[in-house]
Amino acid sequence: MSGTTTFDLGAQGRIVARLAAAVPDARLGDPTPCPAYTVGDLLDHILGLAVAFRDAGLKRLGPTTDSAPEPAAAALPGDWREALPRALEELAEAWREPAAWTGMTRAGGVDLPGAVMAAVAVDELVIHGWDLAVATGQEYTPDAVALGVAHAFLEEAAGDGSGGGGIFGPVVPVPDGASLLDRAVGLSGRAPDWSPPTAS
Repeated sequence: MSGTTTFDLGAQGRIVARLAAAVPDARLGDPTPCPAYTVGDLLDHILGLAVAFRDAGLKRLGPTTDSAPEPAAAALPGDWREALPRALEELAEAWREPAAWTGMTRAGGVDLPGAVMAAVAVDELVIHGWDLAVATGQEYTPDAVALGVAHAFLEEAAGDGSGGGGIFGPVVPVPDGASLLDRAVGLSGRAPDWSPPTAS
């Protein structure tokens, strides 16, 4: 596609993989900024989306791309610590092919132009990377290119809605001068100052 600006998903995928590798089994039941997801659910979701967006890039449409995921910690494969980084690298490799960015493709049962689907994929990696980091007490610095793409995508998506709705929920206002990551997080429908609830 002439004029399409491409980017590499590998750096952000490796950041998410490192975050996942540092999660001990004892934290899999902990809450995350996604109200319906535990850490284990979130990891299963990231694994599923990596496979789905990989197949979307390859135009390998079928069961992995035709329906929205239903993540569950119980569905995490026993080898998820090896499977997740492998799937994230395969995702990045699929989108290094110029053909991935042309024509239409599908993920989550939604058909989109290839270049738009790539932006959705990197947005998922940036925001869910943040979810995983804050849920497990890890430092998080997303890849700068990925963050810029995700913020632009979220900003456009929020502007398309009549009620200021973000991709994952209503936009959360952030202070003037907030970092680009905090602005992206707010646009996604999350509070940048989220922290796990304290035990009573």
